[in-house]
Amino acid sequence: MNLRVSEIAVLAVFIASVLIGAYFYPMLPETIASHWDENGIVNGYMGKFWALFLVPMILLGIFAIFAVLPRIDPLKSNIEKFRKHFDIFMVIFALFLLYVNCLAIIYNLGIKINILQFMAPMMGLLFFYLGVLLKHSSPNWFIGIRTPWTLSSEEVWNKTHKIGGILFKISGIITICGTFVPEFAIWLILAPIIASAAISMAYSYIAFQGLKGAKKTGKANKRN
Repeated sequence: MNLRVSEIAVLAVFIASVLIGAYFYPMLPETIASHWDENGIVNGYMGKFWALFLVPMILLGIFAIFAVLPRIDPLKSNIEKFRKHFDIFMVIFALFLLYVNCLAIIYNLGIKINILQFMAPMMGLLFFYLGVLLKHSSPNWFIGIRTPWTLSSEEVWNKTHKIGGILFKISGIITICGTFVPEFAIWLILAPIIASAAISMAYSYIAFQGLKGAKKTGKANKRN
């Protein structure tokens, strides 16, 4: 299997994440902070090996999924139509995981940053570009807003992903605002993205029903 440039970039991010973890490993205590609550207060700890290298392991697993799925999708020819955007999203996602791992290392080195505040800009970028990806996506079985209604109609797919793309871009911009109001960062991260996903799914149903109703009306008019 020939690797794409984006896949090589993700592997480079994985290697960088492992090297960063290995470099800081001797500087950290055996147990380090690994979870934070909605106020940015530590509420969970983990052995430093897993705390430092779990994210790279997850990144490697996600890389495998990202690499395989577009190649085995029965509609892979459609994925090729927006593959450039998917590749960019894949790299951004890998950088996001590396960024999160670095934030945890910084915190455990004694620099008590507000994790949620510092996560907000990168998460906002991730959500925003997800909106770009959705806007350009074509029907397939693995990538996008896959509901029974979008998978049943290309027209519904296109309408839903156009709306979803706008909503996720707006969510990304709102999420970035959490950088400036850290006390509300958790809500500015979670609320917009959950709302965008829910609205997009509901819209796909409404659009499908509207299309079905229009077809019935058209048939009735032809009979008359």
